[in-house]
Amino acid sequence: MSKPESTPRSTPRSTPRSTPPSAAVGRARGEARLTFALWLAIMVTLPPLLRVVEPGAWIPGVAALTAVTLAVGFVLRRRRMPAVAVTLVQVAVWAIGVTVGFFSGQALFGFLPTGGVLAQVPLAVQTASDEILQGIAPIAATDAISFVIVAGVGLLAVALDHVVLTARMPLLAGAALIAVWLIPAISVPAGVDVALFALLAASLLFLIRAENRTRETPTAGPGRAGVGAVATAIGAVAIVGALVIAPTLPAPTVAAIGPGVAARIDPSLDLGNDLRRREDLPVLTMRSDAPQLPYLRVTTLSMFDGEVWMPDRMRSVPLDDSTLEPVAVGDGIRLEEYRTTVAVSQLSSMYLPIPYPAVAVDGLEGMWRSVPYSRTILSANTSSEGQEYAVTAQVAQPTLEQIRASSATIDEDRIDVYAVPEGTPAIIGDLAREVTADAATDYDKLIALQSWFRGSEFTYSLTAPVEEGFDDTGVDAVAAFLQEKEGYCIHYAGAFALMARTLGMPSRIVVGFLPGERTGDTVDGQQVAQVTTSQLHAWPEVNFAGIGWVAFEPTKSLGFATRFSSAATASEDAPGEAATPTPTAPVPTSEASRPADAPEDRPNDAAGATAQRVDPRPQLALAAAIVLIVSVPGLVGLARRRVLRRRGTVGAAWRIVQDAAIDLGAPVGAAASPRVFGALLTGQWGAPAAETSRLVAAMEHVNYARAAGETRRTDEGARARAAQAIADAETIRRAMFAQLDTAGRVRARLAPRSLVVRPGSALADRDATA
Repeated sequence: MSKPESTPRSTPRSTPRSTPPSAAVGRARGEARLTFALWLAIMVTLPPLLRVVEPGAWIPGVAALTAVTLAVGFVLRRRRMPAVAVTLVQVAVWAIGVTVGFFSGQALFGFLPTGGVLAQVPLAVQTASDEILQGIAPIAATDAISFVIVAGVGLLAVALDHVVLTARMPLLAGAALIAVWLIPAISVPAGVDVALFALLAASLLFLIRAENRTRETPTAGPGRAGVGAVATAIGAVAIVGALVIAPTLPAPTVAAIGPGVAARIDPSLDLGNDLRRREDLPVLTMRSDAPQLPYLRVTTLSMFDGEVWMPDRMRSVPLDDSTLEPVAVGDGIRLEEYRTTVAVSQLSSMYLPIPYPAVAVDGLEGMWRSVPYSRTILSANTSSEGQEYAVTAQVAQPTLEQIRASSATIDEDRIDVYAVPEGTPAIIGDLAREVTADAATDYDKLIALQSWFRGSEFTYSLTAPVEEGFDDTGVDAVAAFLQEKEGYCIHYAGAFALMARTLGMPSRIVVGFLPGERTGDTVDGQQVAQVTTSQLHAWPEVNFAGIGWVAFEPTKSLGFATRFSSAATASEDAPGEAATPTPTAPVPTSEASRPADAPEDRPNDAAGATAQRVDPRPQLALAAAIVLIVSVPGLVGLARRRVLRRRGTVGAAWRIVQDAAIDLGAPVGAAASPRVFGALLTGQWGAPAAETSRLVAAMEHVNYARAAGETRRTDEGARARAAQAIADAETIRRAMFAQLDTAGRVRARLAPRSLVVRPGSALADRDATA
């Protein structure tokens, strides 16, 4: 009586009908380990979410719902329920769990979803969306937001359970989990948390290893431990590459590459690398009826933790005619209204460059929102590139006497703009008090600070901060800057804002653009100016009661030095303060007053960078990273083949041939016997007949004579047969690859399909070249 044909035992379908009890127990343990590994990987993606949402009931809710859903899938698969039925039951469990947790009042018997529950779901999603748009990170964990998180992660668990446990594609699941892990980092930019990244990498390696162990048998032969070693080595390389190579890559703040390429803005003070670029990309043109072209702000940074100034994350509302309220000032303070037209050419940003304080914005296309707190404009789905708009701004114009009579204070408490972080070096406060010792009013103290920074003691430099190691904005960098007295706009702005806070004044930093240079063109009688990426800038603001936020310009030789004129005569101005022809507007530093050490031809922060040598390290690091990324799949495939060779079994040899066939695009179906599969390879894919016939015979011997086969290590014939099978498999693989052209061989080696496609799966059971 003939025995039924069987596929190689390296595939799930090759398991004999009568499975030994020990093998069944081992397989159950392997699937339980894999289920736990998937649950652990899902949970590891949650800590970064704490940047966005405060801790709450959603954390145990996610843990419980995903654990129950995955456990149900494990139990049903052990009872041999079809994969589709398993997924449907898991979806039902998910729906019941979400209903019990959030909509039990509208549910039948407290757990069965009804029409009332279905009606509440879109309302909860809309409420959560509004709370996210209007909230400040970290957002309070309300019921609506908790529902969205728990339900979303629960559905993700169902999908990944099918991908990992049914389709056996852990790499695809890993890519999805990495995307989930990155979302909070994109929403709330922050430095890389090395510990969390290492934990994520370890959990994904554990997931892949757990899935691989479910494919191994107790008789796999020598070399089983090699899989873990290879996986650990690959994981270590990936982690080291991410933590060592990634920081050397070019910063994404402003990616000015050349004509026709749009620049991008990251609202932070990481401007050093961008200002040192040789490229200078035009980003917009502007014209205005104001006496001086205004600065254009992108965003404000009020929160300072001692290391980084963070962009304000305040409530935003849809931009319309009533969104931006008129500017409110104290009695007797004059308001001047100016209109500025901006045409953005090559700036792709979610933030809109506008003058301050804006009360109306006309001509925008798309969906834009405004932040009333800072009067900034942003959009989640519309780019600034190609926009042309007109901004009406109402500028407070106090006289010198009025601003001296006002105090630097603010009543709002939504953001702490007075905070001086613990551990701030004493030199910062000591110098602030020393420089302002002779000033009587808050305004005079700030003018004294501004004049000190712009005086002869300081030097504008884009290179000294890098050489001295304080190319950032933390308190230690500010202290180093005050000692070295060399730096660029972020150091001047950061030092000024922090010193103002040590004097008890509310301050913040603005990121935006200098006014630019006039082109000589005029439109409607207004001169047109062009702004480039080199004019990216940062400056401080201090709030005055009854006047509002007043900009100061401490950066030496750049921009407009803030000074207000007396309402009476120039002789009443403060000592050392130049009279200005316009009573209230800030005036630009004149050429006569330019410090002797400031370059004559430097109109902005990036000037002077053109004389520097090009640093090839970012480009080399980027090239190395690209080579590494492209090589990883091929290296993993090579490591996998070496592990199979070391295993030294007929089954491992057969798997080498199956993987080679998958890489080349040959169908590797579950229903094909070894003899049918061998005939396919020799007839259509160039496999040598003698070696293929010998390997097929060895595989049939293993399948039909297991008791006397390769599992008996004392059987010298079995060991010799296994060694011959490995040699035949390598010969078959080389011959099949030789049939391809050069491009085909390169593709098959660099991107082996066998890493994600398993023999006998639906993707393997068809010709990839068809």
